[in-house]
Amino acid sequence: MKYMLIMRTTDEALAASAELDFEQIIADMGRYNESMITAGVLAGGDGLTPAEEGVVVDFSADAPIVTDGPYGETKELFNGFWILDVKDQAEAVEWAKRAPLGAGDKLEIRRITGVEDFPADNEWIQKEAEWRAAGEGEPKA
Repeated sequence: MKYMLIMRTTDEALAASAELDFEQIIADMGRYNESMITAGVLAGGDGLTPAEEGVVVDFSADAPIVTDGPYGETKELFNGFWILDVKDQAEAVEWAKRAPLGAGDKLEIRRITGVEDFPADNEWIQKEAEWRAAGEGEPKA
């Protein structure tokens, strides 16, 4: 099963991390990633640019509204993610607990759905399965 570990942080935690040695942060993350690669559970992952560089598309109105980042009050920022291919949620939790994160950071763990989670007789689910089998529905690197 695939699970996404969603890295969340706060403005305060980001400010505190600015005082840390960047090379040490990179080394700690590198060792963590390497341990998951060696164990054969890391299926993907990336960090994200700061919220100031992003936009939000809000669908609350009739026409979508695009807002440049940062997006007003930020209590939690989506800062990056890992995708793990593990046997169950408990194993994903164990990997998450090893992440080199600090105070104010959180990892949300969510199972990634697959075509098997949807009705097999649905036309669009069948097309999705065909696209994936042909490599067309996979993310591009």
